[in-house]
Amino acid sequence: MTYHNPVLLHESLDLLNLRPDGTYVDVTFGGGGHSRAILERLGPSGRLLAFDQDPDAAANAIDDPRFTLIPHNFEHLRRFLKLHKAPQVDGILADLGVSSHQFDVFDRGFSIRGDGPLDMRMNPRIGQSAAEWLNEVDELTLVRTLAVYGEVDRPKRVAQAILAAHAAQPMTRTQELLDVLEPLGTRGEKLFAKVFQAFRIAVNREMEVLEQLLESGREVLVEGGRFVVISYHSLEDRRVKLYFREGQLEGEAPRDAFGNRLVPFKLITRKAQVPSADEVQVNPRARSAKLRAAEKLAQA
Repeated sequence: MTYHNPVLLHESLDLLNLRPDGTYVDVTFGGGGHSRAILERLGPSGRLLAFDQDPDAAANAIDDPRFTLIPHNFEHLRRFLKLHKAPQVDGILADLGVSSHQFDVFDRGFSIRGDGPLDMRMNPRIGQSAAEWLNEVDELTLVRTLAVYGEVDRPKRVAQAILAAHAAQPMTRTQELLDVLEPLGTRGEKLFAKVFQAFRIAVNREMEVLEQLLESGREVLVEGGRFVVISYHSLEDRRVKLYFREGQLEGEAPRDAFGNRLVPFKLITRKAQVPSADEVQVNPRARSAKLRAAEKLAQA
């Protein structure tokens, strides 16, 4: 099963600063591209644990005694690392967002390129589908979701059109949502993509789960361990940047009695790394990718 070419592969592995005998976590296994490359750099005593809540990812599991696939959301990072006797790790890699495979399988509901069930769940066995979420969402919440998660222009107008159409005939297919969006703007697919992104982030609680990953990662990394994150939209990137710089989800780092900032990380990437023009040409998914990395400092 082909998911996608791993984005910023060599850059992310270099930033992990892999040790042959280290223990590492790929929290977004997907097609296993990053994981396979990590295993190539590990020695016989190295170890890699990978998370992926999508049942389809199991088909890509790697037959290697150093590898463990954990079929759960990475919001449960600490619990499952303890369960697998790896409470402390040397590095964490996260390649956020949706895989090419998930976009290409229209039945998953992520794609604006073909009709499918209005689902959008990373794990279609758990939680509400996008259609079920739409049954319950109120106008204020939908406006906020479109504005914050999708950065949609005129989100109230879009929200009212969606809710009016859904009240007249409940939407269960992606094409039905696209038909509602079609007359709302001249930018076509850009609006479609923004609305689908907003729905997907809400349905999968992506920002909440990312925040849990950042805080859990801070706890499970050893001193000197590396935290590497590839994000694809500004909301994710801003959150990662702030946490790596301040060690806080909101606001600035606390200071000691002498005014020194009490931060858990040293920034490895002062400015986000982005893919080369050559990579974007080969792999269009990489176009919006931003790579940031930080190193865990000694405990205060």
